[in-house]
Amino acid sequence: MSTAFALNAADQPMETWADPACGTVRWQSLFSAGLTPTDSLTCGVAHIDAGETFTLHSHPQAEVYFGLSGHGVVMIDGTPWALSPGVALFIPGGAVHGILQATEPMRWFYVFAADCFTEIAYSFQTAQSVALKSPPTGLEPSGAQENSNV
Repeated sequence: MSTAFALNAADQPMETWADPACGTVRWQSLFSAGLTPTDSLTCGVAHIDAGETFTLHSHPQAEVYFGLSGHGVVMIDGTPWALSPGVALFIPGGAVHGILQATEPMRWFYVFAADCFTEIAYSFQTAQSVALKSPPTGLEPSGAQENSNV
């Protein structure tokens, strides 16, 4: 059973993947059963610096990204989508998504309809790791307005 609960993101520890093939993204878990007296939703704040990656991956649960700071491109099933402050992205369950290479520091709020983070079964596209070393051409955030998605 969940209960009303508040916390300060600044007090939450930074986490990252143990395997660098998953990317260099870091996050602060906010609400997640087992860590907090909550259920039904798992959310936090993700951080990525310029030049870093979040390896293409999928998971059964749908996810929402809400841009907090910085500008960048999130690939979702092969289509580039701009993420910037105030922009919300809905990522369907099973969609392959990630950040090939951040061009500037970014922060975004993420949320899953799941009780806890450990329920999210990530499947990383590790065969793509080599391609993540350099950004794709034509996906610069400055050209975002020219594409209906970016």
